[in-house]
Amino acid sequence: MTIRHDIQTAFPVPSRRQPGRRPVRGFSYIGVLILIAMMGIALAAAGEIWHTASKREREQELLFVGDQYRRALGQFAAHTPGNGRRYPLSLEELLQDSRYPGTKRYLRKIYFDPITGKAEWGLITGPGGEIFGVHSLSEEEPVKKAHFRLADKVFEGKRKYSDWVFMPSS
Repeated sequence: MTIRHDIQTAFPVPSRRQPGRRPVRGFSYIGVLILIAMMGIALAAAGEIWHTASKREREQELLFVGDQYRRALGQFAAHTPGNGRRYPLSLEELLQDSRYPGTKRYLRKIYFDPITGKAEWGLITGPGGEIFGVHSLSEEEPVKKAHFRLADKVFEGKRKYSDWVFMPSS
């Protein structure tokens, strides 16, 4: 036995690749970790896009429902018997106008607030309790801040949904 052979067995010199040895597997593990991280980032971005799209849909629905209330309140006041204009004392009066002997409806149903998901609305009332307008009770910030229809131009620059007040134009 030589001294050189004893040193090589005690302190083996790593070679680049010995025949019959498999390559190191750590690179595959790191590759899988990078792939998982990229998938997580992609899913987070997709979730954010979905959330924004969902919020935009609810805004569009709020604009539609609010316009229905605006029209119903205006029609209720315009169809007041006699010379005066009276607004409803409750939203249920828009479903069936008791001032007429026949069935007269201005709304088909009491709509839910698409932002809060509740049938509860903020009401703009007069001194006699008459309802002049409705608004959402949500304090969230809207995505849409500009480019409204002419009837909704007053909503431009509003900072929360509760500032979007739907009232008939007099």
